[in-house]
Amino acid sequence: MLRTIAAAFALSLAGFVAAPAVAAEEKTAIFAGGCFWCVEADFDKVPGVTSTVSGYIGGTSENPTYRDHASTGHREAVKIGYDPAVVSYETLLDVFFHSVDPTDAGGQFCDRGHSYTTAIYTLDPDQAAAAEAARQAAANELGQTVVTPIEPAPAFWPAEDYHQGYYKSEEKVLTRFGYIDRADAYRRYREGCGRDARLKALWGDEALRGIKAGS
Repeated sequence: MLRTIAAAFALSLAGFVAAPAVAAEEKTAIFAGGCFWCVEADFDKVPGVTSTVSGYIGGTSENPTYRDHASTGHREAVKIGYDPAVVSYETLLDVFFHSVDPTDAGGQFCDRGHSYTTAIYTLDPDQAAAAEAARQAAANELGQTVVTPIEPAPAFWPAEDYHQGYYKSEEKVLTRFGYIDRADAYRRYREGCGRDARLKALWGDEALRGIKAGS
């Protein structure tokens, strides 16, 4: 009898120990920070980010394309999936501000026009409040006016497949340098556009804060 009770207890204990942990539900952030290739590349290097999708947001048309999104008022943006058990929305906001020039109302770096301007698209009141606090913190840190708007997120439209993961794609593309990998084209574009140089001039050693170099 005692042996039977002990065995039953052992089985129940084993079942308790083996029970799988409940995974934290993935959450979403949406940021516009100029060229979506660059925003995607930066946030893929943030611990806790689980997915990134380049796309278009905020315009007047449905199903925008790379060819027409600017003419219909869309911004280039990235939809970011993240594990809140690893990284908070507040941390993502801090990373965002230190990876863009939030003082520029005309675009980002060499890319000019509304479609390249910065914006934070919020999904609920908590995100909106956190974004307001982060914007004020960025303004205080820079000692300058931050022009990045904070808006409720409308429909997000994923960009064409070839834009996804562009910064790491080995597919060939024709450029003024000849046929080269998209990853190489991206590196040349980012350097030529002066993105990192401007971030360094604006933020100093805090540029690209929270982004793992070399990953």
